[in-house]
Amino acid sequence: MDKLHYQIQDSVCTIHLDDGKVNAMNLVFFEELHAALDQAEKFRCRAVVIDGREGVFSAGLDLKYMPTLEPAERARFSQTFARAILRLYTLPIPSVAAIAGHAIAGGAILAFACDCRYALDGHYLIQLNEIKNRMALPNWMSLIASTVAAPATLTQLALHARAYRPREAFAAQLLTGLAGDGNELNELLQQCCRDFFEFDPASYATTKRWMRNGAAEQALSHLKDVQATLM
Repeated sequence: MDKLHYQIQDSVCTIHLDDGKVNAMNLVFFEELHAALDQAEKFRCRAVVIDGREGVFSAGLDLKYMPTLEPAERARFSQTFARAILRLYTLPIPSVAAIAGHAIAGGAILAFACDCRYALDGHYLIQLNEIKNRMALPNWMSLIASTVAAPATLTQLALHARAYRPREAFAAQLLTGLAGDGNELNELLQQCCRDFFEFDPASYATTKRWMRNGAAEQALSHLKDVQATLM
């Protein structure tokens, strides 16, 4: 795989984002993410862990790739993006993001789509910066952000494009936990997976489906309606 690598060990699927650069998202990225999640479901993993290189989790969509697309292609790509992240958001397997570097725009929403988020303390940023880039935040991204951010925080995060340092994100309860070093981060992730293992898989999957699938499908339908008016 070019954009990410995964391995399955002890019923945990670890998806490591590493394209040697900023883990930008394009069609290859989403194809590989789907392939990794396919394997996690096929082998009935009990947890999925998504991490990146130290210094960068993901900088979001590939801004060099986007301008090359015609309007219809861009609309299809937007749906591909939404479907991939919403799949993670509704995944019937518990998921956790391990953040040790910048998580910007699509990278931040990828982390927010996970059920838990642990971060390494540092000077990098976690931010939904779409508004600052003169882009509207689509319904489905707002939906995911609203599940991790309290109303006042959601305004700062999504509408005002506030950039959070990890310690600030933890104080705002955007993160489940904060680690002082790599060893502590690994310990937190291992404990999180052990906690996941305590859950009955069928009960977890059913409850998550009841909580999320309807809203996710509605948000995706809204995206289709908006794009239909632009094409």
